[in-house]
This record gives sequence, structure tokens and C-alpha cells, in this order.
Amino acid sequence: MQAVANAIAERISLISVSSTMKVAAEAERLRAEGADIVDFGAGEPDFPTPANIKQAAVRALDENFTKYTAVSGTAELKRAVCEYHARHFGTAYQPAECLITVGGKHIIFNATQALVNPGDEVVIPVPYWVTYKDVVNYAGGRCVFVDTDEDQGFTLTASMIEPHLTSRTKLVLLNSPCNPSGAVLDRAEFEKILKLTSERGIYLMTDECYCFFLYDSEPFSIASLPGAKETVLVAGSLSKTYAMTGWRIGFGLMPAPIIAAMTKLQSHSTSNPTSIAQKAAAEALRGPQESVKIMLAEYRRRRDFVVARLRAIPGVTCAEPRGAFYAYPNVGVVLGKSGIQNTQQLAERLLADAGVALVPGEAFGTSRHVRISYATSMEELVRGLDRIHQFIVKHS
Repeated sequence: MQAVANAIAERISLISVSSTMKVAAEAERLRAEGADIVDFGAGEPDFPTPANIKQAAVRALDENFTKYTAVSGTAELKRAVCEYHARHFGTAYQPAECLITVGGKHIIFNATQALVNPGDEVVIPVPYWVTYKDVVNYAGGRCVFVDTDEDQGFTLTASMIEPHLTSRTKLVLLNSPCNPSGAVLDRAEFEKILKLTSERGIYLMTDECYCFFLYDSEPFSIASLPGAKETVLVAGSLSKTYAMTGWRIGFGLMPAPIIAAMTKLQSHSTSNPTSIAQKAAAEALRGPQESVKIMLAEYRRRRDFVVARLRAIPGVTCAEPRGAFYAYPNVGVVLGKSGIQNTQQLAERLLADAGVALVPGEAFGTSRHVRISYATSMEELVRGLDRIHQFIVKHS
């Protein structure tokens, strides 16, 4: 076994196993053994994929649309993505500026590998989605983390970003609404950040995975600003917006030379995304959009319940999420008690002793929080939050 360990390429040691996937796997293992688990770990809508999208996949099968497509995605889907983004945000992308990938994570990976050289700096606000750090590390880049203020709802400002920009900064990576905090970047601040980066020739990647799940504001893309296309990199996904997590379709909207470089990389990794899923994705983008509004209304209802319930736990605080479907409570009240030294140990104890799966804050760059996904039923939210409340009261 030691010989096998020594044979593993050194670059693999630069990355870690996804914490969210690790939690999901452990919860599934316990569930298979008969344990009663409430799963707040995975960021996956509990809604079914809308019927019109599934029917498009059935038609694709009936029409034998089961062969390879172009590596970068079908012409139909790339046009649908460009039209969709133009319709919602007023952008003007062309198919040559679009790449279809195997999920939203894939577009971020491809872009990072295509742009970041060893030693290049990538600015990432904290808390951050788990994958950002690892894809930068894998490319040989250096993560530069920017702390946000929990008391201000983890909001980010241009003045927080500016001191961290140097001659080595290649990319600023933003996610609004944010996974895990649910924070939403104020439009005026987003515009100020674009001004900072564009004037310095720094790329600004906007991860728009949750852009339609906003509770207090309208969807917005920084790519819609005049001249933004030169330095803005849009990473998009159908997974959350249309409850299509398992279909694995993401997209990028970026300058054509970057798309070409990413396509070259993709041609030697996954090649094209699944043909059938691409047909379904085109229908998702062009078809009825009522399902998105239905999901948002339900997420709002759950958000209000979860935040109130967490704040009722003695010693626990929780910034109100303004988007996405996660709560990110501060559970420092229990740390240092009953042998629980950090949120990783807290997550392990909650899973083993209370049957609740959630993700520790260390995965997102903070030390006193846990992430709770409320993309699950109200019944499960009640059961799980009761268990968390009882556990924290007992051990704090």
C-alpha cells in the first residue's frame, strides 16, 4: 500500500476531498445501515425536474439523439444560453463566447486551469464555496482570502477587495448569492469591484449558480455593464435553477480566446456533456419558467422558518440569507465544550449522536459556523432543527 501511496502524483495532494460530497457519502452510508438521518448537507433542490424538461429528454431518446456532440456543446444549446442571458440580463454574447460543461463546477475548473499560472493570485471572499480554493491550488495559483463581516451579513465591498489586489492578481472570484452564507453582493459594490479589476486588467469571475434565488432584489449580472465582456467571466449552471443537479449541465460566457482554450482542455477530459441532457437544458432555458418562481417562494418560506428556529437556540446567531438556500449559523457557543473543539468535530458528533448531517464551517474558510441546506421539506427541517437545538443545549 505504501508503494501505491508513493505513486500518487504530487498535484493530487494540493486538493482535498469535497467536504459537501464527503458529508453526503457518510450520511448515505449510515442511512443504508438503517440510521434515521436528517440531511442538511447537500445543496440539492428537493423539487423534481420540471415535466417539460424531462419530456425533452424523452424526445431526444426517441429521436436517437445519443451520439457525440461538439466538444463545446451543441449549437442549439449555446444559442439558447446566449439568448437566455440576453433576455434576463441584457447581455450580447455569441455562441463562440459560450462553452457547455458537465455542471457548473466544471466551468470554474476549466476557466481556472486555462487562466491561472503557478504563482498567480486569485482573490476569494470568505466564506467561500469549497471548490474555489482547491481548483486554484490545483492550478498552482495562490489563494488570497478576503474576510467579510458576519455582523453585516457577510456582505462584501470594493474597499475590502482593493488592498488585496497586486501585480500578481490574475482573477477575483465572486459568488452572489453566496454559498454558504446566502449573502448578496450589492449592485453598486459589484460595479465598483468591476471598475477596480478592469482598470488593472484583472479578470472577474461571477459564479451565477444561484442568481435567480434572491429574496429582496432582482436578478443581476455584472456582465451586463458596458465593456464588461472583456474581463468578466460568467460561470452558470442549470442544476439549482431548474432542479437539474443530476443532469450535469453548466455553461460559461467569456471572451472567445478563453472559451477556445477551455474547449481544448475539455476535449482531453470529458469531451462533450451528455447529448440527452443538452436537449433537456435547451428546453429548460427556452420553456416555461414558472417552476423557478414556485421554488423561490418555497425557499423564502423555509428561510424564514430556519433562521427564526436557529435564533431560538441559546447562544446561536444567524445572519439572514438574502439568497440561495443555505443558512450559516454561528455555533461558537458549543465549541470547547464536551470535547467539541471545532465545527468538524461538531458535524461528526451531530451526525453520530443526533442523526443530522450538515457541513462544517472549516470547509468554507470560517471556524465557528456550520452550513445548513434548507432545500428539503418542512417536515425534515422541523425534525432536524429540533435535534440540533437539543444537542446544542445539552452540550453548551
